[in-house]
Amino acid sequence: MTAASEVKSAGANIQASTISTIVLGFAADPMARWVWSDSSEYLRIMPEFVNAFGGRAFEHGTAYITEGARAAALWLPPGVEPDEAAMGAIMAQSLRPEIADDIPHLLQGMAEHHPHEPHWYLPLIAVDPNWIGQGLGTLLMKHALRRCDEEGIAAYLESSNPRNISLYERHGFRIIGEIQHGSSPTMTPMLRTVS
Repeated sequence: MTAASEVKSAGANIQASTISTIVLGFAADPMARWVWSDSSEYLRIMPEFVNAFGGRAFEHGTAYITEGARAAALWLPPGVEPDEAAMGAIMAQSLRPEIADDIPHLLQGMAEHHPHEPHWYLPLIAVDPNWIGQGLGTLLMKHALRRCDEEGIAAYLESSNPRNISLYERHGFRIIGEIQHGSSPTMTPMLRTVS
């Protein structure tokens, strides 16, 4: 890691490029591409979805990026939730009929696994595919989890890609269940408690 690999908060002035990094990073994500399998539909809808799901991180100074927005993580502080109304509207206008019945079950599964005690929530973390393997995801995780430890607060996420589970486990997250319905890929809810 070089000094150029530092993590900083992404303000509104670079919100669009931060969201673009996440859209790129999720372009091969099993869940995102199951929901929006058509590439042009994915590219049209995903930026709106990212903003609805994790965009409140920008308001709280908890949208983190590495140099050049090569990697980004949107963390929601305790008590801050995704914009569910906006997410619902996006889903309503973009879902393929054949998966429309599965989505409410997935959302219910997410709600059931979500911790009730105060926690930091990581709805989205991604690395631009051009920069994968450079340790940027680890850098982002360490940065945010240091704050969780200082505050003595748990952290929670749902992994939508099985390849990322080992990264989260290395940072102290443990699997607490499985969310799957119909033809959907599996989402893995993971919790990192305070020791």
